[in-house]
Amino acid sequence: LLSISFLFITIISYNPFSNAMLYPLENQYKTLTNIPKDIKYILLLGGDRKNRGWEVLRLHNQLPNAKIITSGYKGNYNIAEATRTANILKQIGIPAKSIIIHNKPKDTKEEANAIKKLLGKEVFILVTSAYHMPRAMALFQKEGLNPIAAPTDYKIKPYDTTFSMPDGNNIKHTKIAWHEYLGQLWSKLRGQI
Repeated sequence: LLSISFLFITIISYNPFSNAMLYPLENQYKTLTNIPKDIKYILLLGGDRKNRGWEVLRLHNQLPNAKIITSGYKGNYNIAEATRTANILKQIGIPAKSIIIHNKPKDTKEEANAIKKLLGKEVFILVTSAYHMPRAMALFQKEGLNPIAAPTDYKIKPYDTTFSMPDGNNIKHTKIAWHEYLGQLWSKLRGQI
């Protein structure tokens, strides 16, 4: 049992294994390079503003008149993630009038419902981590929404090699992939996608 456990931990912490888990998720949508100029809204999904925020800034530089919608509920914090993200955006120079705060939705499904009430059929750019994008797009499209995918925060790096030592970061990447696959399955079982 100890040997099997050690082997399992070694496998899931091996770079090619974690990358093989992530690859189908991260390669469904490519980085948004042709940015439509008539877009009025950019939605930044909560969960990782540190990495996803850079993509929002890049897009906002291309679309300075677009409004940024931040999302993320309070959870265990005193201030909702959407509000914390909005405060950071304001500190770096994005005007408050360009930010819409969505601090009630607790997950991507609830966010899709909230965006449906706000935007209806309006086309918008959806920013989230590349591994989360397939499930997010499916949830939003199931609601009849029209998102344009702008994936970011790729976990698979161009310099990853086949020959590497087991690493704790790869365990995290394997966990992320499993979370997404289980999330997709759960959403399908509930008829959400």
